[in-house]
Amino acid sequence: MSRTRHHIRGSRRLAATGVAATAATLLAATLSPAAHAADRPTRATALQHAASALAAHATSLGLTSAQDTTVRDVIVDKDGTQHVRYDRTYRDLPVLGGDFVVHLASDGAYRGASRATRSGVSLASVTPSVPAPKAADIAAHALRAANLGDTLRKLKAKPELVVDALHGTPKLAWRTNAVALDPAGNPVARTVLTNARTGAQIDAWDTLETATGDGQSLYGGTVPLETTLSGSTYQLTDPTRGNTYTGDAANKTDLCIFGICFSRAPATVFTDADNHWGSGTTADRSSAAVDAQYGTNETWDYYKNVHGRNGIAGDGKGSYNRVHYGSNYNNAFWDDSCFCMTYGDGDGTTFGPLVALDVAGHEMTHGVTSKTAGLTYSGESGGLNEATSDIFGSLVEWYAGNASDPGDYLIGEEIVRSGFGRDALRYMDKPSKDGNSADCWSGSVGNLDVHYSSGVANHFAYLLAEGSGAKTVNGVSYNSPTCNGSAVTGIGRDKLGKIWYRALTVYMTSSTNYAGARTATLNAAKDLYGSGSAEYNAVAAAWSAVSVG
Repeated sequence: MSRTRHHIRGSRRLAATGVAATAATLLAATLSPAAHAADRPTRATALQHAASALAAHATSLGLTSAQDTTVRDVIVDKDGTQHVRYDRTYRDLPVLGGDFVVHLASDGAYRGASRATRSGVSLASVTPSVPAPKAADIAAHALRAANLGDTLRKLKAKPELVVDALHGTPKLAWRTNAVALDPAGNPVARTVLTNARTGAQIDAWDTLETATGDGQSLYGGTVPLETTLSGSTYQLTDPTRGNTYTGDAANKTDLCIFGICFSRAPATVFTDADNHWGSGTTADRSSAAVDAQYGTNETWDYYKNVHGRNGIAGDGKGSYNRVHYGSNYNNAFWDDSCFCMTYGDGDGTTFGPLVALDVAGHEMTHGVTSKTAGLTYSGESGGLNEATSDIFGSLVEWYAGNASDPGDYLIGEEIVRSGFGRDALRYMDKPSKDGNSADCWSGSVGNLDVHYSSGVANHFAYLLAEGSGAKTVNGVSYNSPTCNGSAVTGIGRDKLGKIWYRALTVYMTSSTNYAGARTATLNAAKDLYGSGSAEYNAVAAAWSAVSVG
C-alpha cells in the first residue's frame, strides 16, 4: 500500500539523509491545558507569526534571496502552540529535502524548526548540462529494467528540473516520472532522479503506492451508509464526509500519473433505488462499493474523532473510490493526482477484492502522509511511509469495532486466499513472518523494498501498544520478540496512535529516517505526556527493542 500512488503491495527506494534534531529548547514543557477557543491563535494568525519568524530567522533556516517558500500544512495545538510546515524552492525550482516545520509558542514566539536537511542551497547555475530528452531516456530505461524486461506499452517520461538536497551536497537534478502499461494493461510507474550535470542516476523508486442507507459488504457484514438522494435515485455519495463517493471503474485501467494522461478509468457513481446496497457477494458489483465506502467512512471518522483532522488534507474535502479496476488486478492504491483510492478485484486465487477495512485505512493514510510529513517513498523514509499506513490502517480497524472484521495487528488478512500461502500480507508483531520484512534495524534496512523496511516501525508500533512476548489479543495469538532481549510493556493502541500522529504531523519531514523517527516520537511523547513519563520511557524502550537508538 503506498506513494503519489501508494500500493499495498508495491515498492520504492530513496536514501534518506535523516531529519535534523529539533532545537534543544523546542517544546521543553508539556502541553498546557487547552486555552479558551476564543483566545487560541487561528490558522491566519499562525501564518502571520510564521512569516515573521521566517524573516527573523532566515539565516538559521538557510533561506536566501534566491529561495522562496510555500505553506504545506498548519497545526494549532489546544494550548495555542503553532506548527507551520513549508516547502522550499531555489530560483523557482523545487528543493527535494528543502521542507521544514517552524514551531511557535502560543504568543507567536519562535521556538525552533525541524528541517529535512541542513544543507545550504546555493548553485552556480540552474542550467542543466544533460538535456531533458536524455533524462527521459534514462528514466524510460530504468522503468523497463525495474519491470524485468516486460514489454511495456505507451511508455512516456516527463522530466522536471529540481534541486536535490536529499543526497549529500545540493545539486541540480532531473526528477523524471516514467509511466507505461504492462503486458496485462495495468499501469507501472517509476521516478528517476538524475544528476543534471553528469547524467548519473542518483536514485529511483516506484511511484505507484498500493496496499494491496445500509449495505451488505463483502468483509464487514451490514454497515450503515450516508447517501445522497437525486430525484428518485440514491447515489453512493456521502454529504456528511466531504461528498466522498464510490464509483465503478468498469474493469478498465488508466494511465494518468504526474499529469501524463492517456486515459483514466471511469468512476461512475453507484446508484440504487431503495438505499439498500449490495448483497454481500461478488455477484453484485455494488457489494465491493459498500466495503470501499465503509472503509472511507471509518477512516474519515477515525482521523476526525481521534486526531481532530477534518478529512485527508485537513480541509474537509472528500476523496473518492474506484472499485472493479482492471482485470484480476491484485492491488489497491492511493493516487495524489486524483485524490482517490483505486481497488482491484483480485484474481480469486491469491487475493479477493482488495476493499478490506484496513486496506482502506492504509491507502487513505498515504494521503495524510503526503499532506503532512511527505515522507519520501524510498530508503528508510519510504519504510516509515509504508509503516505509517500500516499502523493507522490497523488502528482504523480497531476503531471501527466491527465484529465481522475485528481489530488485529495483521495487515490485509481479509483479502488473502489460500493460494497466497499465508494468512496476511504483513504481521506487525513479528514482521519477518512474511519471509521478507525486517524485525530489527540495521545499516542495510534502507536498501530493502519499502514494504519490507517498514517492518522495523511496524514492530516498534506493536511493542509500544501491546508489549513483548506471547499473548492473545482480541482472539488472535501473537508472539513478539525484541532484538535486544529486553521485555517491553505496552501503553495501549490509543497512545500509540496519538504519539505517531503528532510525530508525523509536527516533527517528521520528507527525509526522516529511523533515527529521526525515534527523535520525533520522543518529542511527541514529551509534548503529550511529559519528559520522563511512563509513555516517554516506553517509546524509548520500544525503539531500543528494535535496535534503533
